[in-house]
Amino acid sequence: MARDFDARTDATRRDYLKTGTGLLAAGLVAGCSSDSGDDTTATTTTEGTTGTTTENTTASEFPYTVSMAPMGDVEFEAVPETIFTRLTHLAGMAFALGRGNDVNAMHAPAYYDALWNQFTPRLPGVELDWTGLYSSWNVTKEKLYSLDSDVHLADPASVLALDSWDMADIEEIATNISPWFGNHYSHRHTEPPAAYADSYEYYTLWEQFEKVSQVFRDEAKYEALAEIHADVLDRIETDLPDGDRPSVVMGGFSDPSAPYVYNVDTPGFLTAHIRPLDPVDAFGDDVASGSRVDMEALAEADPDVILVFGGLHPSYSMGDIRAALEDDPVAQTITAVQDGRIYPQGGRYQGPILNLFQLEMTAKQLYPDAYGAWPEYTEGPYPDLPSEEQFFDRQRVADIINGDFEA
Repeated sequence: MARDFDARTDATRRDYLKTGTGLLAAGLVAGCSSDSGDDTTATTTTEGTTGTTTENTTASEFPYTVSMAPMGDVEFEAVPETIFTRLTHLAGMAFALGRGNDVNAMHAPAYYDALWNQFTPRLPGVELDWTGLYSSWNVTKEKLYSLDSDVHLADPASVLALDSWDMADIEEIATNISPWFGNHYSHRHTEPPAAYADSYEYYTLWEQFEKVSQVFRDEAKYEALAEIHADVLDRIETDLPDGDRPSVVMGGFSDPSAPYVYNVDTPGFLTAHIRPLDPVDAFGDDVASGSRVDMEALAEADPDVILVFGGLHPSYSMGDIRAALEDDPVAQTITAVQDGRIYPQGGRYQGPILNLFQLEMTAKQLYPDAYGAWPEYTEGPYPDLPSEEQFFDRQRVADIINGDFEA
């Protein structure tokens, strides 16, 4: 569908979209109209992350409906082209579907562009550019009108939680521009705003990815990647050692003396890469996920392993973080520091591709004897592991993202 803003008035598009208005759960319409006349087929050309793919779809396939909490049934007249996002688990799903470069907004785009591109060098022919996008954490209605996106891959409940938004604003955007489609509070199974309490459900990362793939009519890519994900989980389960489990602290160490820490055994997609490995949370119930702790508390927890979120980011120096902990008189008493088991991680709001990499890296970091040792890492992209030590075929994943694969 064409994206010729100069040739199309806002009024025309708004009137068209109103064919599916109503409450969010009643089915909201995305996309733009097509003057197809008596044609029974339509050609959709998508310029995505790695090139252009063309799909022929029959007119009878539109409109189509995808359902996910808290939105309910969402109706689409056409496959969305431009994509608004806030959090990177949803931007990462667009990326996995070959639509990464169709994203027009996200939280901290410069940061996450640099982080995601620590992984793309291991995916032959896959490119991603999120630089210069609108930083959308504190999004405004005016900016959403300006972006005029075909879909808002964002949880309306999380937007409602912003001070400047109310439910009328949420419905206005869904009615006048395009639907919301996202789920944020599945990250740690936290409570949504009261207005959504009765309609909220929690999803795994891959359950949510399946629904996003349905929005873009690209279920084959989801199914192919989900098969790889299942194989990775099977390998982890098969080789997971018996006996004692390592105690782990996972957190942000931009200030090593006062890190933010996250529980490793709580439900939600923030821990989707670590729960299958069954570690022990070093803090137990004493510290809530997302809390900031001092070095004395970290020493008292005495983890066997410290995992550093964002440690793969170019702005981080794992060497400096290790040195800061090794030089601190309190941190020197921590088992993980003494044993040199301080490892980098990727992102908390991981999409499916990062999830595959993070399952592989975390398995090696926690159980080197079972899965092969994680290489010493100080800086640079995700290490280029020998093929026999990889948990999944990089070329296969790249081909799926690029749309060059057989289901």
